[in-house]
Amino acid sequence: MAVLRKLARPLLAAPFVTGGLRTLRRPDTALTEAAQPVIRAVGDRIPALAVDPPRLVRATGAIQVTAGLLFATGRAPRLAALTLAATLVPASLATHAYWTEEDPQERARQRAHFLTDLSALGGLLIAAADTHGKPSLAHCSRHALRRSPAGLLSPGTALARVRGGARR
Repeated sequence: MAVLRKLARPLLAAPFVTGGLRTLRRPDTALTEAAQPVIRAVGDRIPALAVDPPRLVRATGAIQVTAGLLFATGRAPRLAALTLAATLVPASLATHAYWTEEDPQERARQRAHFLTDLSALGGLLIAAADTHGKPSLAHCSRHALRRSPAGLLSPGTALARVRGGARR
């Protein structure tokens, strides 16, 4: 399974790194214009994100490059996968809004791109939940608390015992 992770992570990260670099170098005017409705909608709810579109598009590109490289190299892969997923949703809504297209061929093309983004989102969510076959911290804490006599262990002590830490 470790070999599979080492192969799959760079493959999943590659479009984010290359797309982010392209966006950083030349934030496309069409991309910036496509992002405006999403920026307005988000900016109404979160005023700090109501910045000028080229700056937000570039920031998204920088985040995607950074998170993509972290994910590809296996450094903080769960956080990197969540970050990529968080940037993918608004970017996909902005650039592949197939429901607004009048031309049937363009609508079909944009729908295909949108569905491709959805499949990448699914892969990123699976990667974000991947604990490398080890139980999560929450699972370890719950399991240790169930095994301990009531009130003798705090959650932190229980976790240390399950993970092989200091004993009383």
